[in-house]
Amino acid sequence: MFRDYISLLRTLTFKRFFNGVKVAVSFYLSRLLRKTIHWGMPMSLSVEPTNICNLKCPECPTGMKILTRRSGTLHPELFRKIIDQVYPTTPYLTLYFQGEPYLNPDFFNFVNYARKKKMYVTTSTNGHFLNEANCEKTVSSGLSKLIISVDGTTQDVYQQYRVGGDLQTVIRGIKCLMETKKKMNSLYPFVVLQFIVFRQNEHQIDEIRRIARETGVDFLALKTAQVYDYESGKNIIPENIKYSRYRKTKDGTYIIQNKYYNHCWRSWQSCVMTWDGHIVPCCFDKDARYKAGSVLEKPFREIWHSESLNSFRQNILKARKNIDICTNCTEGTKIWI
Repeated sequence: MFRDYISLLRTLTFKRFFNGVKVAVSFYLSRLLRKTIHWGMPMSLSVEPTNICNLKCPECPTGMKILTRRSGTLHPELFRKIIDQVYPTTPYLTLYFQGEPYLNPDFFNFVNYARKKKMYVTTSTNGHFLNEANCEKTVSSGLSKLIISVDGTTQDVYQQYRVGGDLQTVIRGIKCLMETKKKMNSLYPFVVLQFIVFRQNEHQIDEIRRIARETGVDFLALKTAQVYDYESGKNIIPENIKYSRYRKTKDGTYIIQNKYYNHCWRSWQSCVMTWDGHIVPCCFDKDARYKAGSVLEKPFREIWHSESLNSFRQNILKARKNIDICTNCTEGTKIWI
């Protein structure tokens, strides 16, 4: 991970560093005084290339077809507009929210534009579009980090969550990407093989470690799964509690393992822009119910310091557990990854 950290540190400028100090001081003062204070701009930003996906994952709102907001893809002009407003103070860009980023035909142009602004750029993919041409474009774009989800080591297990996916296509894509990096003499993107642990695949952890070694990825991440309607105990929750966000209580129901705290670092240092320009507090607002404004109508700075976002932050300080999108969130809790 050292190489990845160095890549991020290289994006820091004095202005970005000073902004980070202002955000941190604001956050801890807000916690202390129980009153929203915010002097900085976001340290990181997530931008959604598209909310369309080729798979039908059962715990994903896009895959379950339960999103009520419109489907579409981010326009290049809108992308440049948001980046031009945030890059002086914001070093970290995630090109992902809902959907499969590689389905946006302008995805590589987005990466290239943000990298020219000296931003650290990361994204997450299901790996089905890593053909030879896209692997070369991925490396050439300057992408800092690529997370590839592989949630099973055999097709029968893999497809239980990645419905409609093909494991061997993904494995071939990973190998192609790693070979392309070598061929192009590039250390980037930093490639993370991500394994979301469910009950059906928790017995394959040793095998995914072997696959990670064989494919030559830079890092293997075991991630706990977010499960909808977890209270009754769905059969995908891992039996081994160290791989789970949830634990079983005496009455047989499930709760998030750790205590909620009335603070959220994420809400002070980041936010999300949907493909059509709406700003929402965080990645748990998947249906964009808490819209704070649109960058098509207002400058981003005005939205970031708006009454709407500050009211959301104040509600977190007051009683975070009462905000519906926070009830299945792990921010402020200790989660094994």
